[in-house]
Amino acid sequence: MKLNEAISKRILNLCHKNNITVNKLAMRSGVYQSTVNNILLGFSNNPRILTIYRICQGFDITIDEFFKDELFSDIEDE
Repeated sequence: MKLNEAISKRILNLCHKNNITVNKLAMRSGVYQSTVNNILLGFSNNPRILTIYRICQGFDITIDEFFKDELFSDIEDE
């Protein structure tokens, strides 16, 4: 799996787990909904670490917690 795919799946999984919509996540994190959508749809091949950090704040987790997931164990080179 590519890194951008793993990030997208992780965000969707966390939205589901926390029972929040992408719109609510965007509002909580201070990231434009279009930016989150671009990550989720794969239009953003290399999301900025600051964007990921803000998304983590929207979930009230650390970056470390975000990336400590099985999705990131077998990342392919881009």
